[in-house]
Amino acid sequence: MKLIIGLGNPGKKYQATKHNAGFMAIDFLAEKLLGKKPKWNDSKKGKLQYLKTEINGESIELIKPQTYMNNSGFGANYAYRKHNFNPKDVFIIYDDIDIELGDIKIGFFESAGGHNGVKSVIQHLSFNNFLRFRIGIKTPLLDRIPADKYVLSRFSLFDKLKFKKAIHQTAEAIESTIEKDLLEVMNKYN
Repeated sequence: MKLIIGLGNPGKKYQATKHNAGFMAIDFLAEKLLGKKPKWNDSKKGKLQYLKTEINGESIELIKPQTYMNNSGFGANYAYRKHNFNPKDVFIIYDDIDIELGDIKIGFFESAGGHNGVKSVIQHLSFNNFLRFRIGIKTPLLDRIPADKYVLSRFSLFDKLKFKKAIHQTAEAIESTIEKDLLEVMNKYN
């Protein structure tokens, strides 16, 4: 069984912002696997939304922590402990301001890279060797406004097209990771 965690902020205010790339990617993956607008289940105790399905016979649980980005680790830890996952079966999807918009990077990384949601997940899980799907959101606009404001801004119409491509690639890469050799998937998408 795999635990796939999309990071983002709950609520309409943040719905289409760059920092919600993880939520948007996991929503797209859920629609791809379960059909248009699947109904997410709420876990009040875990402070998360979740769906269960499978990819190529492998059971998966998709989750979206509902505690805001800086405390994403609470929901991640709740789901992780509830099902007693193995660290190698945990995937995290999130935005990355160091990667160009439209690109994705897959791999195991040592640090949180300044991403507060990832910091929280590492802190709550007490390990950092989960597989990461980093979605690039970097554009020239980042040079003109502070990073904290930039990540909470919306995409321009032009940028939406590049971002949509990255969301599609992320969903494909997750499916491929479950079905194929990880090195082969990383070579294709990185």
